[in-house]
Amino acid sequence: MSIKKISKEQPENFKFNEKNHEIAEKIISNYPKGKQQSAVMALLYIAQKQNDNWIPLIAMKYIAKFLDMPYIKVYEVATFYSMYNLAPVGKYFFQVCTTTPCMLRGAYDLVDICKKKISKEESKLSKDKKLSWIEVECLGACVNAPMIQINDDYFEDLDSKNLEKIIDQVKQDKHPKPGSYRGRLNTEPENIRKTLLGNKNA
Repeated sequence: MSIKKISKEQPENFKFNEKNHEIAEKIISNYPKGKQQSAVMALLYIAQKQNDNWIPLIAMKYIAKFLDMPYIKVYEVATFYSMYNLAPVGKYFFQVCTTTPCMLRGAYDLVDICKKKISKEESKLSKDKKLSWIEVECLGACVNAPMIQINDDYFEDLDSKNLEKIIDQVKQDKHPKPGSYRGRLNTEPENIRKTLLGNKNA
């Protein structure tokens, strides 16, 4: 697992666009007076979405002023949580879970495919600048391991061939179907198994 890197290249300015400014104000209004700092995670997420899926330092300073809180506190939150990107990522951002359940079911085979078809090193953009990948801790889909997250979607029950096809589709700006790649519905048991029904053959 690599240490989170902060981009050396930083924009000089950042502010919420009109739509996001309204969203931020609405989020803050949900908190009691004087407790607006509790909205910091939501505002960081808005900033990341607005800025091509990564958060520059100037955005953290902007949010600190927006919430009337010390900049270092915003920085601490942004650097602690893996869901915040502090350097540019691809238009299609692959997060490969390599925690124990996924590891035991082939996560590092998926890592090898990412190295082969995206970039040899994680957090590096692909040659066409469209894709990047990174190893992450548990994404909460252990039953359907191994899995990856691409932007906001989960792709589960994967193998090397599945992932190669997904990457090829994404490179063409196609949108592969998220979910299980072994035909499971959500996290249902495999092989039509039934549980808690007293069936000895289940």
